[in-house]
Amino acid sequence: MPVLATFGGTSLRNFGLGASSGSPSFPAIGDFESISTVTVGAGGQSSIEFTSIPQTYKHLQIRGIARAANADNFNDMRVRFNSDSGSNYAAHQMYGDGATPQSSNETSATNMFFIYSPAASSGASIFSPGIMDILDYTDTNKYKTQKSIHGSDRNGSGYSILRSGHWRSFSAITSITLFYPVGPSNFAQYSSFALYGLN
Repeated sequence: MPVLATFGGTSLRNFGLGASSGSPSFPAIGDFESISTVTVGAGGQSSIEFTSIPQTYKHLQIRGIARAANADNFNDMRVRFNSDSGSNYAAHQMYGDGATPQSSNETSATNMFFIYSPAASSGASIFSPGIMDILDYTDTNKYKTQKSIHGSDRNGSGYSILRSGHWRSFSAITSITLFYPVGPSNFAQYSSFALYGLN
């Protein structure tokens, strides 16, 4: 069935991503279908992996809430496709904390930005939500691109970030790995991620 969630109080329909009429057996254009969900249990987890991704959709989307387990205020979660750890990624970001806007980029990197999430030294039980769109993931004639949005509220402070990047490969994406390279850190309990396919 179509996902009718909203983001920032705005329906996905307003972005051309909402549900349209069609049989559940034959999803209509713009429908989201759940592929897999991972929720971290007690003791944490070193990485989140989506494997054997079906090649039957146009795009992919990851929705999640994250918290790192290391003793710091924040930690930067990263993403890799098809377990590729070579210098085949590039990314850039724009972010702000309500005071000073900033931007940065990475080239010839071994991974890409996803969620800059709270860690163990942040206030208790603070998680950061994020959404990543992965475009044309089965297209073997182009590099794979992604864009994400996320933020965090720390009860009087926080930030919001827009990020994007590409993987310099013509291979179809069959697996996705999320991890914290700094530390490296585990994902804290209750971090949760869901992978959707978009027709």
